[in-house]
Amino acid sequence: MHDPTQHDQPLRVGSLFSGYGGLDLAIEHALGAEAVWFSEINRPVARIFSHHWPDALNLGDITTIDWQTVEPVDVLCGGFPCQDVSTVGKRAGLVPGTRSGLWSYMAAAIEVLRPRLVVIENVRGLLSSPAIRAQAEGDDDAHCNPDDATLHPATLRSVEPDPWGLGDSATRPLRAAGAVLGDLADLGMDARWLGLPASLVGAPHTRFRIFILARPRSAVQDPACDRFDTWRGESGSSASASRHDRTVPSDHRPGSSRTAWLGQQEHRVGDPVEPDRRHLHRWGRYARAIARWEHITAREAPTPALLNETAGPRPAPEFVEWLMGLPAGWVTNPDHGLTQNQRITALGNGVVPLQAALALHIACRRE
Repeated sequence: MHDPTQHDQPLRVGSLFSGYGGLDLAIEHALGAEAVWFSEINRPVARIFSHHWPDALNLGDITTIDWQTVEPVDVLCGGFPCQDVSTVGKRAGLVPGTRSGLWSYMAAAIEVLRPRLVVIENVRGLLSSPAIRAQAEGDDDAHCNPDDATLHPATLRSVEPDPWGLGDSATRPLRAAGAVLGDLADLGMDARWLGLPASLVGAPHTRFRIFILARPRSAVQDPACDRFDTWRGESGSSASASRHDRTVPSDHRPGSSRTAWLGQQEHRVGDPVEPDRRHLHRWGRYARAIARWEHITAREAPTPALLNETAGPRPAPEFVEWLMGLPAGWVTNPDHGLTQNQRITALGNGVVPLQAALALHIACRRE
């Protein structure tokens, strides 16, 4: 593995649950990094990633990977499946055997590869969904509290009655986010987490996401975080007449041409935008939000729906792609060979790159 303090070399990224690469785009842009391998089991979606990162090897099914044989990386990232922790799902939780339970395989990768940075993204439900740990070998709750171990009545009055306290049992219920953070701690990682809505970077929708950034506890300073040239700008520091906060132009960043458009987007965040009569006529009460995102993405909003006489209107993949802040054709390029449903599925499982880039900047900021 190369020295990450050498800024002329891109940090090497390993990508898990990669999808169309939204999180990878943010990392590549913010850290001057590049994905060298990825793991995506959905073959149609994997074609999207391979198209944009042609030199990255797909390791395939994460449950079958022998991490001892995998090339080490500086940054390991992934948004493990959210179906079982999402607030719109059945809330099975972070439980062994569920799709969201695949987090344990990402934890195994961290344990073996020992990356300098770990970046995780998931849905808001990570904060409220339950998590259950498998019974550890030799864990016997019956012997944790022997019969003769009693407390003095005076002591009992000062103890909060909480039968669901975690204690020492690995099988007591806890929240999914707590389980992930606990696993990272067990792996010797210090972590920061935050939640951000996509609307914070100007998107016309909320799409709230949880981001976790972790680094080895032994690292006094994270050299990878030094790749950030922070989004400087205090209130009124912009050279424009608007006096809004804005980020520094990104042409100085070490990112590749693959993410040049992302730097242009972040430069336009905060610009004053007023909808014109065309926006008001077409979009009604959504005119201001649409006009703002059109300005940030530098392209007009596509037609939002596909009309079908039998099934009724359906979201147009091109419109959803635009909502995610992606360049036209990133997912919907016909060369990828995806059906309309496959495009929508791929987009629905992704993250807004501009949103993730802001989260990375905040999480990596030092006090």
